[in-house]
Amino acid sequence: MGDSRCYWITGLPAAGKTTLAMALNVSLKQGGVATALLDGDELRKGLCADLGLTNADRSENIRRAGEVARLMVDAGLTVVCAFVSPFEKDRQRVRGLFTPGQFTEVYLSTSLQECARRDPKHLYERAKAGALTGLTGWDSPYEAPAHPDFTFDTQCTSTEQMVGVLLQSIQATAGA
Repeated sequence: MGDSRCYWITGLPAAGKTTLAMALNVSLKQGGVATALLDGDELRKGLCADLGLTNADRSENIRRAGEVARLMVDAGLTVVCAFVSPFEKDRQRVRGLFTPGQFTEVYLSTSLQECARRDPKHLYERAKAGALTGLTGWDSPYEAPAHPDFTFDTQCTSTEQMVGVLLQSIQATAGA
């Protein structure tokens, strides 16, 4: 199914990034691809536990995640990454770590209203109550990607459909 690459899934909190990342990772593994999954919540528990939610810390979080993803791709893995990654400049810096064709940006354009409705971690509920500040998309900015490779609204497109489109793109690239 092609050479190692990085899939960078970005979007608001509760847009469906982790759900898509896990499903894509499973499908790739089932297809015989050596993969790794990098999730923003998990990296913040360890590698990035020293970082807060300032703009500088958010940028550093994404810089570290991008460097880890690049090391994994260099080791022959296809890496599926799920990060809010709110700033375009940070996503472009990560893209620049990879050779052309190795990096695929997937933007989950799910609306703020839908993300707040889902709210599995009760982040929006806490932000609305004033118990949480700095929530991306609520009172902290999210810059939608200027030119993502794929855009999906998870309110309109199922996880299975998104995975199918991404797998088809891998097969098309591998066959080219």
